[in-house]
Order: sequence, then C-alpha cells, then structure tokens
Amino acid sequence: MKIIASTLNAKYIHTNLAIRYLKSYAAPDYDIELAEYTIKDPTMNIVTDLFTKKPDVIGFSCYIWNIEETIKVVENIRKILPEVKIVLGGPEVSYDVIYWLKRLPQVDCIVMGEGEETFKQLLESFSGDRKIEDVHGIGFMRDGKPVINTVRNKIDLRELPSPFRFPEDIPHLSKRVVYIETSRGCPFSCQFCLSSIEVGVRYFNRDKIKEDITYLMDHGAKTIKFVDRTFNISRSYAMEMFQFLIDEHRPGTVFQFEITGDIMRPEVIEFLNKEAPPGLFRFEIGVQSTNDLTNELVKRRQSFEKLSRTVTMVKEGGKIAQHLDLIAGLPEENYDSFRQTFNDVFALGPEELQLGFLKMLRGTGLRIQAKQYGYIYMDHSPYEILENNVLDFDDIVRIKQVEDVLEKYWNDHRMDHTVEYLTSKSFETPFDFFQEFGTYWDQQGWSRIGHQLEDLYRRLKQFLHEKQIPNSEIAEGLMKYDYLVNQRYKPRKAWWKSPLDKKERSDLYATILNDHSIIGKEFASLNLNERELYKHTLIELFPFNLAAYIETGKIIETPSYGLIYFEPTNGNSTIYSLDNKTRQTKTGV
Repeated sequence: MKIIASTLNAKYIHTNLAIRYLKSYAAPDYDIELAEYTIKDPTMNIVTDLFTKKPDVIGFSCYIWNIEETIKVVENIRKILPEVKIVLGGPEVSYDVIYWLKRLPQVDCIVMGEGEETFKQLLESFSGDRKIEDVHGIGFMRDGKPVINTVRNKIDLRELPSPFRFPEDIPHLSKRVVYIETSRGCPFSCQFCLSSIEVGVRYFNRDKIKEDITYLMDHGAKTIKFVDRTFNISRSYAMEMFQFLIDEHRPGTVFQFEITGDIMRPEVIEFLNKEAPPGLFRFEIGVQSTNDLTNELVKRRQSFEKLSRTVTMVKEGGKIAQHLDLIAGLPEENYDSFRQTFNDVFALGPEELQLGFLKMLRGTGLRIQAKQYGYIYMDHSPYEILENNVLDFDDIVRIKQVEDVLEKYWNDHRMDHTVEYLTSKSFETPFDFFQEFGTYWDQQGWSRIGHQLEDLYRRLKQFLHEKQIPNSEIAEGLMKYDYLVNQRYKPRKAWWKSPLDKKERSDLYATILNDHSIIGKEFASLNLNERELYKHTLIELFPFNLAAYIETGKIIETPSYGLIYFEPTNGNSTIYSLDNKTRQTKTGV
C-alpha cells in the first residue's frame, strides 16, 4: 500500500509531531510518506499534489485551526480518488465522533485519541491482516449507522520510537519550529481545555528524549518547543532537563516551554537566573483570568500571588522571555472584570501578552455546560464565543479592538518606552489606553488595510493629537526615541517634522566636528570624518532631558539634543546625549 500521513499546518515554519509518530511507529512494517501543507495553500494545489502521489491510504491530522480547510481537501480527494481509504485523527475529531462520521461521508474511519498503535492496526485491517472490529479506538459507518469500537488503552510512552530521525526532515530543521514532548496529559482540570480530559501525566524515556534533542541540535535545529501541557509539574524532572539543556545547548538554539507559574519553586528560578545563558529559554504561562470566581467555576486552581512572584523573579533575572496568555469570555468574567485581569497581568511587564477569546472546544466541560452560562458561539471551528450571560457581542468587539493594537504596539516591541509612558501617565490604566486607541483605530478603518512601520507612528501621533491625550508632546518625543534607537540604518525620511532648521543642524555638526570629545570618549574613538558624520548620524531635539532619561528613566521636561549613530557594519544604533556623555545602545538583529 502507498500510505500518506498528511496535515495542514497553521504556518510553513510549523511541523507536525503527530504524523511523525505515526510514521515511526508503523515502521518497518509500513512505509508512510509525510505530506505537510498549510491552511493558506489553495485547496486545489493540495489535492493535486496528493493525487500525484497515487495513495491507497491518506490519514489527516485534524485540529481546530485546520479542520475546515482539511474538509475541503477530503471532499475533493474523494471525487478524484474514489477507492482511496481516508482516515481522520487528532483532537478536533476525537470527540463527537458520530457527528463527524455523519457530516463527512467521504471519510472511511476516524481514530480517537492516541493514534500510533491504532493507525498501525488500521493499516493491518486495510491490508486484510486484521478485522476492523478488532481495532480499538476507531469509529466508522456500517450500513448507514455509526460504529464506535472500544477505546484503546494508553500506550507505554517509554517504548515509542523516535519521530525525529527521518533523513527528509534534516534540510528543514534550521528553518522550522521543532515540537517535542516529554510527557502527555495534564494534572489540572480546566474546563475550557482538552488536556483536562486525560487523567494523569505519563512520561517518555528521559534518556531517549535527551538523545533526540542532541540529534536535533547536531542537525541544525534552532527553535525547539516543548508541547508538554505543564513542563514543570515535576520539579526534579524539570531541573534535570534544564540542566541538560544548559550543558548541551548549541549557540543560537532556543527552547520554549509551557510553564504553570504558581507552582514554580523560587529555587528553580534562582538556578535559571544564575546558570541559564540569556535567550536560551522562553516561557509561555497561561494566566487566563485573575478573577477568583471565574477560576473556581472552570476548576482552575491558581494563586495569582505566587504566579506574580514567578513572573517577577524571571523578569528580574533578565535571562528568559515570557509570553503570558489571557482568555476573554470565561464564565462570570464581564467587561469590567476582564479589564481588571488585563491590568493585573500587564503590570507584570511580560515580553508578550496574548489576548485570546474563549473557544468552546468539542469534548470540554465548558462546552457541555454552555447553556448554564448563556454561551452563544460559532457552529464551526474555531467555535469562538459570540456572547454569554455577562458579556455581550458589543463587549467582545471592544475587547477585539484592544487585541489588535496590543499586538502591534506592545508584543512587537516597536514602542516600548512610549507605551510604558502612556499607560502610566496619560491613561487611568493600561487597558484604557489600548481600548481607547483600539476603538479609534477601528473607527478610522485601519484594521482593514495594511501598514508600514512608519504608518504605526503616524497613526498613534494622529490619535494623540485628535483625542487631545494628556502629555502627548512627551509621548511623541518618546516615539521618536523608540523609532531611532530601534533603527538599523539612518532613516531616509522621518515621519515627524523636526523642530531643527538646516542652519541649527549645521551649527551642531560643526561643533561636533571641531571636538568629538564633547559627546564622550567612546564617540570620539570612532574618529568619524565629516562625510561619515553626515552619512551615519542624525541630530534631533527631544522635549525632555535625554541624559536623565537614559540614566534613570525619569522624564524631566527640559528640551535637549541627541545624536544617533547608525553603525554601518553591524546594525547597531547608539543614541548620545549632547548635554553630557550619556548614551543608549540598541543592538541590531
């Protein structure tokens, strides 16, 4: 048989771990070819490529983000390959199996839950070596009626073969995210999450995992993401793996983990702050809500005090970037409560704050209880809520406006100094800034058009002026500061109108050329001639004392000059205060 294991990834840089486990488990009895696409690929392109492979069996790995696009592929594949066996598996189809069997008559079989052993036995049934009734963990139609076979027992993860040793993957390791799991299951029971359905946590063989990680790094993997739902549930295990990764990592490699913040022990963080190289680790922490009643209703045990301690300690260590998640629309969390949740978490200063909306996933307790909380949600994937008993659709729209500008102006780190100033000095709370600006952004129609970097600055400037936001002059000066210190090259045309005229600028340059040391020894050591000075530097006037801001972060409303030097060879930019020998350097990426 010609067997294909396929999926549609969200992005090209992603890889699918599940189909690689299917391939490795079925070998050497069956040779499975992997075929990965993206949800952005035209349906006909995918169908054509699969058709040219002339398969006898195609298995699709299905998730909330790809199910609707996968269905289109399945429907067309069935038309042109009427004899092919089509199998679906994955979290999106493992629940409500009867629904999927009735909705998709083109599908021969659905695999429920863990698929390694099930899919291999299913292949045996297709080849005539096993009766389909003897394959546990599947659903199929017979004589127009759904048949659900007995659920399969959990497999021993310690015996699973490696899914990382395929030669065809090696050329792509450096360009794509590699996903790895060291455990399956979750110890918690959050009712909005599929992981709560599987009771208990099971671990893979530690030595095999370490061998796989070493193999991946040796063959060029740069980004390795652990998909364990709670990587740090076992302190000893987490410490062992952290130590291994610190000892064995290769320069440029990044490891990302899903961490439960309130159970992270201080001594673990102290160890990481001391021993981990900067940038080696990245933490993703699901906060979701700081409303105690909401957390109780979804059976989410969480101490925000302990979580805050963890996030703060990690941030103070300066070694590990943190990505914190929020979910809007959880039970009894109305607009005002979510505003408080947002402000609570933003105050922790995470490098990224992900604002998501509740999705009523099939199989979750919250979907089963939907009527109790008045949930109305999309019928098809991604099953996002439209409203509930305390949050109407107007509230949802407003929070989506927050999400839009949060992503552009905070998570992308284009204007950190500006946003920190506005959220603390010009608005009552950080949420209020993002809400008011997000609403204005939407009203201008900007959410429907593209933008260049400079457009983001112009649009924030327009908002500050039209809405007469307090302290807008200082904020605009910080925007200029953010823009210049983040540039790798001298901008051709500024988005602001400089208060300096041509003569003032020339006089300043003449003074500097006469004595470079007035800016400091470091600048003087560059020994720039007149041509280099004009080509690689820029002089600007700021509405605050630049030296004081660089040294202390405090705003003193005394105008001052700054010289920005754009290093032509390495992409670094350095901003010097002309009032004294203070500077701020931004390393180019």
